[in-house]
Amino acid sequence: MSVSNPTLITFVIYIAAMVLIGLMAYRSTNNLSDYILGGRSLGSVVTALSAGASDMSGWLLMGLPGAIYMSGLSESWIAIGLIIGAYLNWLFVAGRLRVQTEHNGDALTLPDYFSSRFEDKSGLLRIISAVVILVFFTIYCASGIVAGARLFESTFGMTYETALWAGAAATIAYTFVGGFLAVSWTDTVQATLMIFALILTPIIVLLATGGVDTTFLAIEAQDPSNFDMLKGTSFIGIISLLGWGLGYFGQPHILARFMAADSVKSIAKARRISMAWMILCLGGTVAVGFFGIAYFSAHPEVAGPVTENHERVFIELAKLLFNPWVAGVLLSAILAAVMSTLSCQLLVCSSALTEDFYKAFIRKTASQKELVWVGRAMVLLVALVAIALAANPKNQVLGLVSYAWAGFGAAFGPVVLISVIWKGMTRDGALAGILVGAITVVAWKQLDVMGLYEIIPGFILASLVIYIVSKLGKPTAGMVQRFEAAEKDYNLNK
Repeated sequence: MSVSNPTLITFVIYIAAMVLIGLMAYRSTNNLSDYILGGRSLGSVVTALSAGASDMSGWLLMGLPGAIYMSGLSESWIAIGLIIGAYLNWLFVAGRLRVQTEHNGDALTLPDYFSSRFEDKSGLLRIISAVVILVFFTIYCASGIVAGARLFESTFGMTYETALWAGAAATIAYTFVGGFLAVSWTDTVQATLMIFALILTPIIVLLATGGVDTTFLAIEAQDPSNFDMLKGTSFIGIISLLGWGLGYFGQPHILARFMAADSVKSIAKARRISMAWMILCLGGTVAVGFFGIAYFSAHPEVAGPVTENHERVFIELAKLLFNPWVAGVLLSAILAAVMSTLSCQLLVCSSALTEDFYKAFIRKTASQKELVWVGRAMVLLVALVAIALAANPKNQVLGLVSYAWAGFGAAFGPVVLISVIWKGMTRDGALAGILVGAITVVAWKQLDVMGLYEIIPGFILASLVIYIVSKLGKPTAGMVQRFEAAEKDYNLNK
């Protein structure tokens, strides 16, 4: 391995620390609720940072800086869309979902919530939503494993195949052992590491390229259009990038953080912490990719790896500009971003298989201990499938993420959003919304109509179908009663 000892030692210490946290969480995991939602015990800081870290996967330090490096500031529309979407999700969904899940059978998963909220006795709503989770999350998990493999491949000179297994192993270990608490506690550490890396790196790149004025002149000399927010874009292109924000309403791994908060009162403080963290991280990400243009145009002799794969821009800057010990910490931030999201996704897939298939249809009388071990087995199963999907070294992180993000945003986003703000929504409306949202994303992706990001037509059509189908029927008295009780509880405690 072509690697300096300090970087390797830093990585080993970091991974060991994450696994140790997993072992600590193991001691607090006594039943399925603990394993899936941490017993609804997360305070505002952990809720905020784990929601942020679970959201910002490897694309934050690889995919997005690479896109900015290649195209300039025109790619930053995606960051603007994400900030708006995340804020609206915290504002309209977070507190209400926390209360609604408690009032609807103390639901542990989204399929569980949908089933209880809409009194679905057939099990169809639970099955279809669990299948959507498994399909799109397995793709999403694959994107995290690709990002981890790219990191190990680039840092340690491994083959892609070896890097694939090395990158996934640590995440699987602590998720398997500690469940939701391990994932949330490690997310908090990882979020801290990510923001440190994304504030420090652009500052050092600026200093290395001669300060703000010199850096901006170098970027302009390379291509003046790098500053143009509208470069190479169209109205459809900008709308597509902003449309990423719609995805937040339907991401199960982020919504799980809201469900796990210790109370509605924690949500407002968590929102402020999470949004500040997110704005700083996305600003740092854009700066890394943008200032990287100046650095590598001034040092073409070291630009080879970035020219070959632009998603390596953060990795290469960390290796070139920092002491190996500091570089090890900064590169661990990429691993943190990958691990924080991948662990959440593995856990949500595991909970869908355990709570929504195994317990609901196969072993209704299963003990809590049995369910926790089935959950752990499902983590391994989903991880192996995701590793198989990630085996193609030509996979691009941002491409895999965009498809899974759209799938969840369109299939679940309108259902979740409308279910917490409108008491007139029905079971048939929810079912139609999930199906139309998911099918539209898959069909639109294949047809590539107008170059419009598939989440937008999926979200709009699903919302319309939910409203129309719900108006054709009527919610039961029990559904309305539970909704009103939850809404009253929310307004009293927010």
